[in-house]
Amino acid sequence: MSLGPSYTLIAPFYDAFLRGATQTARRRSLGHLTEWPGGEVLIAGVGTGLDLPHLPLHHRYVGLDLTAAMLRRARRRHLAARIDYVRGDVQAMPFPDRRFDAVVLHLILAVIPRPERCLAEAARVVRPGGSILVFDKFLRPGERALWKRALNPLTRRLATRLDVVFEEVLTQVPTLERHADEPAMAGGWFRLIRLVRKAD
Repeated sequence: MSLGPSYTLIAPFYDAFLRGATQTARRRSLGHLTEWPGGEVLIAGVGTGLDLPHLPLHHRYVGLDLTAAMLRRARRRHLAARIDYVRGDVQAMPFPDRRFDAVVLHLILAVIPRPERCLAEAARVVRPGGSILVFDKFLRPGERALWKRALNPLTRRLATRLDVVFEEVLTQVPTLERHADEPAMAGGWFRLIRLVRKAD
């Protein structure tokens, strides 16, 4: 099953599974946005909008998602923040270079088939000096994680990957540098990472 149909089926249950478990980590990650002056922020893979209640109000936002069912649920949330919604693929974002001051990648890099493509696209659409906020589950370099790797062929078809090593993804996007990396959940399997696009 491809991601579009899979997440169309998951959409009605997504919040029940993930809201409580992830809201603290989302709030911590998005807290970085409070430190910056107003700008334009892309929420790539906005899903049902679980990030939206935690967004500072002084920015303008664009929510991008592949799945119409997810976007419909995000639009139903009553928010004070200014946000537009766009349907599209995070691996081929429909935006010009350097449009955004920041990009949020929450629980998306370990979902899509080509996380390096998504990260490269985020680097392309963020301005030099802009930040990319990542919250997701990653294996550490050299980690065996036998049960995760054994389950991955099934889970990657239904909802998410269990075998993504962030450091391997990052090496393929040389325009980015890591400024912060801290554990978030599940003994450090989930991490909060802040990347910055290097100046030209």
